[in-house]
Amino acid sequence: MDHLFSVAGHAATAVTQTSLAAEGLLERQHLQEWVIGNPQVLGESVLVITAEFDRWADAEGVPARERLDVLGLDATGRLVVVELKRDTADRDVHLQAITYAALVSRFDLGTLAQAHHDFLARRGQGTELAECRRRILDHIDGEWSQELLQRPRLMIIAADFPKQVTHTVVWLSEMKLDIDLVQVSLWKIDGNLVAGFTQVYPTPEVEEFTLAPARIEADAVAEKLKERSRARNAVQVITSAGLLPDGTRLRLVPRHGVPDAIRKDILAWVQEADGRGSAVWTNGAAKPLTWSGDGTPFSPTGLAEHIFTSVTGRTVTGVQGTTWWDVDTDHVPDGVDPDEWTRLAGTSLAALASKVSGTRKDWTDLHSLLAAIPEGRWTTYGDIAAAVESHAVPIGTHLASCRECPAPWRVLTAAGKVSTGFRWSDPQRTETPEDILLADGVPVLDGIAAPAARMSAAELRALLNN
Repeated sequence: MDHLFSVAGHAATAVTQTSLAAEGLLERQHLQEWVIGNPQVLGESVLVITAEFDRWADAEGVPARERLDVLGLDATGRLVVVELKRDTADRDVHLQAITYAALVSRFDLGTLAQAHHDFLARRGQGTELAECRRRILDHIDGEWSQELLQRPRLMIIAADFPKQVTHTVVWLSEMKLDIDLVQVSLWKIDGNLVAGFTQVYPTPEVEEFTLAPARIEADAVAEKLKERSRARNAVQVITSAGLLPDGTRLRLVPRHGVPDAIRKDILAWVQEADGRGSAVWTNGAAKPLTWSGDGTPFSPTGLAEHIFTSVTGRTVTGVQGTTWWDVDTDHVPDGVDPDEWTRLAGTSLAALASKVSGTRKDWTDLHSLLAAIPEGRWTTYGDIAAAVESHAVPIGTHLASCRECPAPWRVLTAAGKVSTGFRWSDPQRTETPEDILLADGVPVLDGIAAPAARMSAAELRALLNN
C-alpha cells in the first residue's frame, strides 16, 4: 500500500486516499482523457493515435463490437495497446488486451494514418490525411518497420489487479508477450484531487513479484527495439535540448528511402534553383523546417517527401526525413563556439539527436558550476558540456541569453577566445570580457587566454561533485 503525506517542517500529515468511483469520476470521460492528455504515462515519446477505436470488421465486412480504449505509437515504431479500468481490473482483462493486440497487429501505415485522422477530427483538430501520415513517420526513430508494428506492447491501467491477472501477465511476458501493469491511485489534498500512475510490472524486483524467470523477447525484434530505444524522436530531442538555435541553416543530403539513381536526380534538381537544397530551423514549431525554396514550413519528413515528389512525380512512404537534413556549418549562429559548431559538419538531424539524447533544459548544475569557477581560471563550452552531461552548442546558446548565469566571461571557445556571439545580458555594461579576465588574474595575450589557466572537464566535475 502507498502512503502519501503532506509535510510542513517536522510535521507529516497522512493524505486521504480515495478512488475514481468514490469521486464520481468515469473511465472514458476522465481516466481516458487524463491518459490522452499526458501520454508520458504510456512510456517515453508515445504518440496517441486514436481512442475508443471500434472500426473493426471480419473478412465478410461484418463489424466487430470490441472498443479499444487508447492506441499509441512509441518512437521505436511499436504500437501501444492500452486497456483502462477505473476500479480493480476484471479477472480476464488481459484477454481483452490480447484481443486488441491481435486486431491492431495487422494495421499498416495507411490504417494508422486514417485512424489518427478520424481521432483528431472527432476532437475538433481536423488535419489532412497526408499530414497525419507524415506526423506518424516523423515520430519514428529509424525506418518504418511492419515487423515491429506486428508486435504491440500492451498496457493495462487499473486501480488494482487481482492475483489471477498478475500471475498470468508474468507468464505471458515469459512467452514473449510484452505487457505492462500500471496502477492508478487518487488522493485528496486540501480539497484537491491528485492522481498518480505507478508501474507495478515489470519492476526491477520482478523475482519478488512471482517465482517465474525473467521475460524473453524474440531475438530479431528485440535487437531492433534495442537499437531504436537508444534514441527518441529527433525533433523532440533537439528542441527540448535547445541544441539548434533558431535560424540554424540545414543542408539537404538525401539518404534514407531513395535509390542512388533518384538521389542523383534530386541533387541535380536542387542545383537548378536557389534555395531548394536548404532550410531554416525553428524551435517549438509543429513544422520546424522552413524551406528556402519557397518559404513554406514543413516537418523534416514532409519536406523530404515534397522534394521526392517534385523530382519524380511520385509519392513516397517510409522516408525518414531527419536523415536528409545536415547542419550547415558554413553559417555559425550567434553565441556558438565556431570550433564546436564545425565539428557538426556532416551531421544529420537524426544523428545529432542520438549524440545529445541526454541533454536537458534544467541548467541548475550549469549555474552552480559557473559560480564555483574561481578567479584566475577559465574553461570552454566543450569542457562545461562534458561536466554537466550536455553539449557545447546548447551551452553556448543558453549563455548567450541567460540573465542568471554567474561569470559567463569565464567560458571561452576551444581556442581560448571570447565567442564572437558573446553579449552582455545587461546592455549597460561596456567593458570587454578580456578586461574582466585580466582583472580576474587570467593572462590574455592577443585575445587568447593563457592555456595554463584553463580548467579541464575533470576539474569541473570535481567542482560540481564538491
